[in-house]
Amino acid sequence: MSATSYAGALRLALDHALRDDDDVFIYGQDVAGSFGGAFKITKGLSDRYGDRVINAPISEDAIAGMAIGAAMEGMRPVIEFQFADFATIAFNQLVNHAGTTYWRTGKPCPLTARLPVGGTPGGGPFHSQMAEAWLGHHPGMVVFAPATVDDAYCMLRQAIASNDPVIFCEHKYLYEQVRDDSFNPDLASALPAGEAAIRRHGRDCTVVAWSAMLYDALRAADVLAREHGIEIEVIDLRCLRPLPRDGVLGSVSRTGRLVVASEDFPFGGVAAELLALVAQHGFGLLDAPPVRVSSLDTPIPFHPSLWAAHRPQAADIVAAVIQTVRF
Repeated sequence: MSATSYAGALRLALDHALRDDDDVFIYGQDVAGSFGGAFKITKGLSDRYGDRVINAPISEDAIAGMAIGAAMEGMRPVIEFQFADFATIAFNQLVNHAGTTYWRTGKPCPLTARLPVGGTPGGGPFHSQMAEAWLGHHPGMVVFAPATVDDAYCMLRQAIASNDPVIFCEHKYLYEQVRDDSFNPDLASALPAGEAAIRRHGRDCTVVAWSAMLYDALRAADVLAREHGIEIEVIDLRCLRPLPRDGVLGSVSRTGRLVVASEDFPFGGVAAELLALVAQHGFGLLDAPPVRVSSLDTPIPFHPSLWAAHRPQAADIVAAVIQTVRF
């Protein structure tokens, strides 16, 4: 049996959600018919589920607004924006309406918004950004960022079944690059939403990452162990809102050090929130100042070489860990 890709796991999760619950439907630009979405995640689903996979106008604001109304009436819409960057157009709907609906009315808003996030060579500033900090800042929003094939499947099923609005961040790099030849949806399991996963055990430093940066952290772990004799504990955050604080603090209590690796801009991001969390609630656990590794604080460049220099790499994580361990 061929290996299942991250994209294939997402497609299967949508297929099974549509199969198991008649209230689930998909709404987005070019998601139906032969096109199957910008990244082909919904390809073939309209053949099986007909008018429950619906093409939308090119208006993210309208897509989100329609889905919020449907969710408040008991449906479970899954909306797709072609790129996470365009979620800004629907910001008012997602934050001021979906995020506050339960608090204002007592009615749940079971909406899942699938956002392809992150950079790829040549994507530039309008097709490469990380959206988690924009939307996760606001109470009422849940933000998922799965990095593995199992989590792609299981966390999307969890998101669709949730009664909260969920921002589901899918990194474009992961769609075909991450594969699992042992994936079986009948056996797939994931930690509950809001729990971090230890992807590698270590004693010398905690490295927290999520989405595609998890794989940079794991590559850095190999280099650090092989060339420097440093064993890091790699924590996959998985859920960015709410933050899995116990998992992060528990790891720091074992290692005494923290490096956070994020593809997002440095100012006001999830990485900054993690450093603040540990500084406030785990200061006594630290043997060195926590360090943040992030993208450069500039718009994302188009040229592949400039983009590669803009985005943090495994080598940047290696350097940050060595700095922290040698403090």
